[in-house]
Amino acid sequence: MSGLEQNKKDIEKSLKEYQFKKYVEQIRKLEGRGTELISVYIPPERQISDVVAYLRDEYSTSSNIKSKTTRKNVTTAIESIMSKLRYYKAPPEHGLAIFVGYVPTRGDKSDMVSYFIEPPQSVTSFLYRCDSKFYLDPILPMLEKKEVYGLIVIDRAEATVGLLRGSRIEVIENKDSQVPSKHHQGGQSSRRYERLIEIAAHEFFTKIGELASNAFLREPGLKGVLIGGPGSTKDFFYKHGYLQYQIQEKVIDLYDVGYTNEYGLKELVDKASQTLNNLEIAKEKKIIERLLVEIKKGTGLAAYGDREVTEALKQGRVDTLIISKGLRKLKFNYKCEDDGTELSEIAQEEKEHLCPKCGKPMVAVSQTDLIEQYIEEGQRSDSKIELVGDESDEGALFLNSFGGIGAILRYS
Repeated sequence: MSGLEQNKKDIEKSLKEYQFKKYVEQIRKLEGRGTELISVYIPPERQISDVVAYLRDEYSTSSNIKSKTTRKNVTTAIESIMSKLRYYKAPPEHGLAIFVGYVPTRGDKSDMVSYFIEPPQSVTSFLYRCDSKFYLDPILPMLEKKEVYGLIVIDRAEATVGLLRGSRIEVIENKDSQVPSKHHQGGQSSRRYERLIEIAAHEFFTKIGELASNAFLREPGLKGVLIGGPGSTKDFFYKHGYLQYQIQEKVIDLYDVGYTNEYGLKELVDKASQTLNNLEIAKEKKIIERLLVEIKKGTGLAAYGDREVTEALKQGRVDTLIISKGLRKLKFNYKCEDDGTELSEIAQEEKEHLCPKCGKPMVAVSQTDLIEQYIEEGQRSDSKIELVGDESDEGALFLNSFGGIGAILRYS
C-alpha cells in the first residue's frame, strides 16, 4: 500500500471517528417537550424485518398516548424510522444507533431531528426507548480513546500515577511518601535508622505499585506503561516488581525526568515521544512543530487560517493539510432573495444578516461542517491530510493561536 493510499485510509477512519463524536455531542444537547424522543439500537446480527415488526407494535401502542401532540410526534417518528429502514437489507458491520424525534425550536414550534449512526464498535443488544431525552448510555463508552498508556513518575519523596489517553494526560493520583531523608538523628544507630528508612520506602513503593496496578488493570486497551523519575528510584521500583505481573510485563521503558508531580507526567510523555513514534501525541507534536518551524523560517512554505489555506488548496500547493479535531465551526452561505446577493461566513451557529445592497434579511441557503469541507478540498488536491487533537499543549496552541487550520506547502 502506497503512502497516499494509507493516508486516505487513515483519514477515512479519523473522519468517521470525528463525525461519530460530533453527532453524539449534538444529540446529547437535545431534549423533547414530552416523552417523544425515540432511541433504537440494532445489533449487526438482528434482522431488519424483525426490527420493523417490533416498531409496528410500538406504533399501535403509541395510539393510546393521551396527549394529542405527543401521540402525533411519536407515531410520526416511528413512521420515519420504518421508512428509512427499508433502505437497509441488513444492519451495517457494527449495527445501527437511531435517534429520531421532535425537539422545540422557537415558540410552540418543534422540528424533527433524525440520526442514523453506524457506531465504531458493535451494538451488543437490541433496544427501543421513548423518553424526553435520547438514550446514549450504550454508545458513550465508544467515545473514549482506545490507545491508552499507563504513566508513573516516582522518587522517594513523591509519586504521581496517570494515563495517556490518545493525546490527553489524565492524573489519577499524586501521593507524598513521608519517607525520612537519609541522615542521622539523635542517638539512634546509623544502621537501625537506615533500616527504618528502607521499610518506609518499601511500604511507599508497595502502595504506589498497588495504586498503579489497580488503575491500569481497569483499562482493557492498555498498550504499555512508561515509568519516569529522577535518579535511580524508578529503576529500583521497576526491578523489584512492585507492579502486578500483568502490568509489569507491559512496561515499555524507563525515563529520566526531573519532576514527580503532574508536570512530571507531561515531561515523561515528552521524553517518550522522542523515541516512541507510535504514540499519537508524538505524531501530532511532530506535525505541528514542522508547521511552526516553517512559519518561523518565513520561507513561504507554510500557511494557516481559512483564507490562506483555502487559497493554497485551490492552487494545488498544499502538500500536507493539518486540521484540528477541535474545530467546531460551520461555513454558512447566505443569499438575498430579492437581488441575489450572496455572503459566506464561518461561525458556530447561524446568524441574522442584512443584505448589504437592499438592507433586507438574508436567508441561509446552506451550511457545511468546516472539517469535512477541508478534507474534501484536500482530497481533491491530492494533499496528505492530518487530523490532530486539541488536548495536548501543541494541539491547544494550534487551535487557539492558529485557528486550527494549517498547511505545509509544496512550493511558495
